[in-house]
Amino acid sequence: MKNVAQIFAELVIAKSPFLEELDELVVTNQVYALVGLTHEPAKETHDLLALRDQLVEVAITNKTIADSLTDREILGSKLMALLAPYPSQVNRQFWNDYRVTPRLATDNYFNFAKTTDYIKTQAIAQNIAYTVPSAYGQIQITINLSKPEKDPKAIAAAGKTRSVTYPMCVLCMENEGYAGHLGWAARSEHRIVRVPLNGETWGMQYSPYAYFNEHAIFIAPEHRNMHIDATNFVNLLTLVTKFPEYFVGSNADLPIVGGSLLSHDHYQGGRHEFPMALAPIEKVITIPGFNIEAGIVKWPMSVLRLRSTNSDTLVKAATHVLTRWQAYSDETVQVQAVDAQGVQHHTITPIARMRDGQYELDLVLRDNNVSAEHPDGIFHPHQDVQHIKKENIGLIEVMGLAILPARLKSELFDVQRYVLGEVDFVKEYHQAWADELKANYHGEAVDEYVRNAVGQVFVRVLEDAGVFKRDSVGQHAFARFVASL
Repeated sequence: MKNVAQIFAELVIAKSPFLEELDELVVTNQVYALVGLTHEPAKETHDLLALRDQLVEVAITNKTIADSLTDREILGSKLMALLAPYPSQVNRQFWNDYRVTPRLATDNYFNFAKTTDYIKTQAIAQNIAYTVPSAYGQIQITINLSKPEKDPKAIAAAGKTRSVTYPMCVLCMENEGYAGHLGWAARSEHRIVRVPLNGETWGMQYSPYAYFNEHAIFIAPEHRNMHIDATNFVNLLTLVTKFPEYFVGSNADLPIVGGSLLSHDHYQGGRHEFPMALAPIEKVITIPGFNIEAGIVKWPMSVLRLRSTNSDTLVKAATHVLTRWQAYSDETVQVQAVDAQGVQHHTITPIARMRDGQYELDLVLRDNNVSAEHPDGIFHPHQDVQHIKKENIGLIEVMGLAILPARLKSELFDVQRYVLGEVDFVKEYHQAWADELKANYHGEAVDEYVRNAVGQVFVRVLEDAGVFKRDSVGQHAFARFVASL
């Protein structure tokens, strides 16, 4: 009878497009080198991840590794890397597929990343996802349960070790094939596709903890700060030309209104229709000097949508809007481009897509000023909604997909029980909201009632982040900015 290492090797060969039956002995010996010799029979014969997990336990029994989350993850990644050839082979396969169709290339690369468990499909499946109707269409809500827990032993050990500066950040190319260390994800199975992009070679990869279908990340070849400018617009439109079934967008390049990682230039994209993409043009506008279609989008944030079949014209128009916005102030609505110290406060969150043979570029106006009343940001979720969402409103949230913290799974269940009168109180930061929900509850399905309420809070979050509010004062101010173009 074959042991667990041999069964794992057989399955690795069966699932890898780069391996053949002749490779079985070598793969088996590589497994032994990682976990130690074993005669243990396989508990499972068809589930690669279950076999991987069993081999990790074998390694602990053999004292090949310590029984810690960090060592488990590093070994698990090395075992799955047996499926992954060198990047040269992955890239050759990708671009051979691309010559057939871009869809074939992305499909095969996406499936490869799932097979190697670089994309953590088991963890992602734990996430809670649903939609909520709103005045702006169906808003998408996720409670993110997939991110790995912190290992207390690793945290303690990390405090005793010298800092490691390689790789410089989680997006650097040097993560490709990197074994990992305390506090740093194991990436032995990670393979990056190289994409030529306007004179540079960028990387394309998928997010290990995807928030939407085929959640791709395009990474700059060197560790440099995020920036929004004409080059950014050119890159986004070039990428949707190369991958016309994907949207591609960029986080803003300023704190508060940017994403969680401003130190490495990157974009995000994928095969997903976000609520903002489905939102209609509310008011057609013209931008003098540019032969394009343009309009204000019906959305809680302040969005201009530009369309053209000519990408060069679209880049020039978008750059004009950006330049104007970076210098535009309107004290009547607390919009201030540059402060007394000369610090820039205005930028744009841009999103590109192809639609009906045209390029489409959504420009979301952002302002990162703070005030005594709103110390976290004037155009950031205000304190009365931070019990649901207090983090930066980045690219994904801007487009109408809420990424909410794992704590809400249990906390919202408590809110449901409070509404039903089964408990007397909830977390202090939810109490005022829960009181309001209880007062307006009329016996409907309580889980759906609370879920819908979360969706409406997220809409408020987006409205808080909007620089020109949806009331008459805000819309007149928006019209003044458009007139200034």
